[in-house]
Amino acid sequence: MKIIFLGGCETVTGSKFLVETKTTRVLVDCGLYQGYKWLRRRNWQPLLSVDVNQIDAILLTHAHLDHSGYIPVLYKQGYRGPVITHRATKELCAILLADSGHIQEEDARFYRKYKLSKHEEPEPLYDRATADKSMELFEAVEYEDRFTVGDIKVYLQNVGHILGAASIIIEAEGKKIGFSGDVGRPDDVLMRPPNPLPDLDLLLLESTYGNRRHDKTDQFQQLSDVVNETSKAGGVLLIPCFAVGRAQTLQHMLVTLLEAKRIPKLPIYLDSPMAINVSDIYRRYSYEHRLTPAQCHSMGQKITYTRSVEESKAIAEMNFPHIIIAGSGMVTGGRILHHLKQLLPDHRTTVLFTGYQAGGTRGAKMQEGMESVKIHGEWIPNHARIEVMNGLSGHGDFVDIEQWLKQSSLRKDMPIKLIHGDPDALEGMRDHLRRTTNFDIEIAGYQSILTV
Repeated sequence: MKIIFLGGCETVTGSKFLVETKTTRVLVDCGLYQGYKWLRRRNWQPLLSVDVNQIDAILLTHAHLDHSGYIPVLYKQGYRGPVITHRATKELCAILLADSGHIQEEDARFYRKYKLSKHEEPEPLYDRATADKSMELFEAVEYEDRFTVGDIKVYLQNVGHILGAASIIIEAEGKKIGFSGDVGRPDDVLMRPPNPLPDLDLLLLESTYGNRRHDKTDQFQQLSDVVNETSKAGGVLLIPCFAVGRAQTLQHMLVTLLEAKRIPKLPIYLDSPMAINVSDIYRRYSYEHRLTPAQCHSMGQKITYTRSVEESKAIAEMNFPHIIIAGSGMVTGGRILHHLKQLLPDHRTTVLFTGYQAGGTRGAKMQEGMESVKIHGEWIPNHARIEVMNGLSGHGDFVDIEQWLKQSSLRKDMPIKLIHGDPDALEGMRDHLRRTTNFDIEIAGYQSILTV
């Protein structure tokens, strides 16, 4: 059996791993590259001479675009095999992929209108219609359901992180291989801890937080401090937010603080149709996470959901303190950009980052202290206060993952290939696991081929 590392190697995004047996090919994850422009250019390159018609199935760990967002590209190229994933992931992908296609259409239209591209006719990688059509390929399974693709046996098991997220276990030619997916935390506000792994011959392990511990500060206290300080200054709190997972966590935290009277009764807006739709899905799958149906209901009652563009624009007319949660989490697009254009010049504004910012993104640059931010071709002066909550990530850090591995049924000298991490994180994870375990730890190389 061969594994070809087509993405998610030596960087955090673009996860793609092609598994080949003598008779079968499956692609585990099919993600977009995000962040630096040189990485995003890979989205336009063909998959290492792989004919999409020779792929028997795509196995999807979870819905985030760095794992799923390339599926419409393969559909556009003629792929018509199944995309097999958890039932909740299928529902989330229907929202995320359509939004991804829509944003790419809008960006291409904007660049054509204002002639901001070197290309005469900039085109989207794929459009919304293609994303919608690609959903016809999706086949839903439950955790622990056993199924086969050719001569490969497969099942998914819960790994926390976000709704529907899974580790994928495959077995073929006498070998059992695990693909960790993005591994959740034992103490996550929203999601349950990841299930231990079975005995494996090889594990591909994510390393996003391989060189960083999560902040152990009381996250509810930190959030209440930011809200109270911004309110006292008479400003607006802007929270760029990922639609899946983080938006739901923040709604729960803000409502909890409101009910405990730890923050004032400010208007709170979830200004993201995508995050609103995702919140509806989380309500339907309450048995898959920590929140009760009553807590999910309370979020919808105490937070104003702004679905239309008109409702979003109306928020801009408000001249008193309020809170806006809007996409995207790395400030790469979405409604948050329009709020930032209006409010960044105001020193009373606070921008609160609550998630990972990939290198090269607008969010990463803002965290680094840029005095001006380029939005829609215009440089906006940044006088806002920038705050960061480092304790809300849905990824386990290197100690969380070490403990997860030790709780699993893995043999002590099992080989592990580290993936899905920036170079410093990969080095940090490798050094930590070599120091604290007996696993055979190596870092996977981009486009490398491993025979198992």
